[in-house]
Amino acid sequence: MFKIVKKEKLANNIYLMDVKAPRVAKHCYPGQFVIVKMDEKGERIPLTVCDYDREEETVTIVFQTIGVSTQEMAKLEEGDSFRDFVGPLGHRSELIDEDPEELKKKHILFVAGGVGTAPVYPQVKWMKQNGYQVDCIIGARNKELIILEDAMKEYAENVYVCTDDGSYGFKGNVNDQIKELVNNQGKHYDLVVAIGPVIMMKFVALLTKELGIKTIVSMNPIMVDGTGMCGACRLQVGDEVKFACVDGPEFDGHLVDFDQAMKRQQMYKTEEGRALLRMQEGDTHKNGGCGCSGK
Repeated sequence: MFKIVKKEKLANNIYLMDVKAPRVAKHCYPGQFVIVKMDEKGERIPLTVCDYDREEETVTIVFQTIGVSTQEMAKLEEGDSFRDFVGPLGHRSELIDEDPEELKKKHILFVAGGVGTAPVYPQVKWMKQNGYQVDCIIGARNKELIILEDAMKEYAENVYVCTDDGSYGFKGNVNDQIKELVNNQGKHYDLVVAIGPVIMMKFVALLTKELGIKTIVSMNPIMVDGTGMCGACRLQVGDEVKFACVDGPEFDGHLVDFDQAMKRQQMYKTEEGRALLRMQEGDTHKNGGCGCSGK
C-alpha cells in the first residue's frame, strides 16, 4: 500500500497528492509517469510525475476530476493509501541526457496548459537545479484554473501567465503569449516544450513550425492502459507508428499527427470504435510487448 502523506486542492476539481513510494521516488525523473490504482478492482490511471523527493521517498501527482475514477480518487485523504503505485514508466525528458555544454547554449521556453503545468514543473525545476535558465508560460481558461504559479516562479527565469478571458495576466491563449514574446518583445527561443491538452499542443506545434522553433510535446493525455497493450495511445510520428506510453510520452511536436490522435481518442471511447480500430490497424494496433521501464 502507498500512503498519501499530503493532499492539496490546487483549483476547482484539480488536486495534488504526495504519495509515499520509495522505489519510484528513487528512480523517477521529469517526463516519466506512474500508474495508480485505488483498490483491487479500480481503474488503472496513468499520471505524469509532478515532483519527487528522494530523501522523503515521496512522489507528487496532480490530477483533475473528469470521470468516476478520478472523482473517487479525490475523496481520498491524507493517511489513505493507493493499492498500486507503479513506475517510473516511459522515458525521461531528453533534456536530461543532452550534452551539458550544448544545453547551456539553448534558450528554452516551456509552455504549460491547464493541468499540463504539473508535468512541466519538474522539468523546469531540474533545469534550474542543474544550472540552466528557462522561461515558462502558464495558460488556462481563467484565473481560477491557474496552478503552481508560485512554485514555477521559484525555478523559472521568467513566468508568463495568460488566461483566455483576461481575468489574470496576459489576455489570450498560450499561442497569443508566444507571439507576444517572439514577435513583439523580440525573444529568441531554440526549443519549446509544450505540455497540455492535445488540441493546445497541436496549435502550439503549428505556430512553432511557422516560427522555426523545434518543439517537444507530451502525449500523456491519450494514455489509457500505460503499457502499450491496449492500443489507445497508438499514434503516427512522422512515418513511424509509436505508442505514447512505451516510446514516449514525449515526441517531436512537428512530426506528431495530432488530428489522427484526436480522432482515435474519440473512436476509442466506444466498443464499436475500438473494434474498428483493431480491424483497420491489424498487427500495429497495439505494442508487441511491454517495454515501458524507460531509462
